[in-house]
Amino acid sequence: MISFGLGVEDLADTHFALSPLEETVLSLRVLREPGLHAVHLPWRGSALARLGPEDVRLLTSLVGRRLALPDFLTPPPTTFAPRFEDQLEVVRRTPPEIVRRDLRAALVEEPPDETDAAGLCEVLRRHWRLTVEPLWSRIRLVLEADMTYRARQLAVGGARLLFADMHPNLRWHDGVLSIAQMVGNHHVEASGRGLLLMPSVFAHKPAPPVHPEEPPCLVYPSRGVATLWDPVPPPDPTALVALIGAPRATLLGLLGEPLPTVELARRLGVTPSAVSQHLRVLYGAGLLTRVRDGRRVLYGRSPLGDRLVSP
Repeated sequence: MISFGLGVEDLADTHFALSPLEETVLSLRVLREPGLHAVHLPWRGSALARLGPEDVRLLTSLVGRRLALPDFLTPPPTTFAPRFEDQLEVVRRTPPEIVRRDLRAALVEEPPDETDAAGLCEVLRRHWRLTVEPLWSRIRLVLEADMTYRARQLAVGGARLLFADMHPNLRWHDGVLSIAQMVGNHHVEASGRGLLLMPSVFAHKPAPPVHPEEPPCLVYPSRGVATLWDPVPPPDPTALVALIGAPRATLLGLLGEPLPTVELARRLGVTPSAVSQHLRVLYGAGLLTRVRDGRRVLYGRSPLGDRLVSP
């Protein structure tokens, strides 16, 4: 069991953060243990198809025999939503003795040959770019929805309600947050450092730092993961008309090629002034671009307009 002693000031400084590096590292458990979280099997199949076998071997070798992960791979974010590259630079600067210490603490049975952080960083960067970054905007929406829910729990019921439904392994009692079924067995007093909370789509249970010298932080399973990999529904062809109206939807459809106002009016059988009114609105919304061609102004769809009309 690992526990955190949290005083009044620590609770006042309890805050949330998003960590793209944390998510990338926690996903290594899913690569190693396919039965750990069945909801991630579609992601796992896609990730294995993109990564080379040597990268997979190295990445999965970082996971301890009880699925713990070395602390040096997941430095606590210093801002709410840090860049992956900035976090990776912190890992790259980890001294070799800390790398070895954290590998031992996580019970990694066969440490990778690249015990220097720089070698591991290159593999982690490839993993991020190929398998997590393309989905990060989708993942981030799930994480931010969870944080909104947790912030409300804290506002309504304090720390007791905040931790009440995070996970069965968590217990809040008399100023101590206890996390059961951990590799380590120690108590850490926050002593004014606060508590950092990070939801994760890849965490299957709460994950505090393994080593007692690390600052108090807790990664916990995010709500809403069950729907994360649901396929995006096909667009409803009537939705665009309902959104912007039939005349403007028709104009967007015509403007796959640059056209002047007079030609648009001829094709639609309306007056140029009527077309101009709709063009001004669509242009103001960023759905059109326009360029001058002699005495004419040609309108065409912007990239945003293309996305709206694309099936």
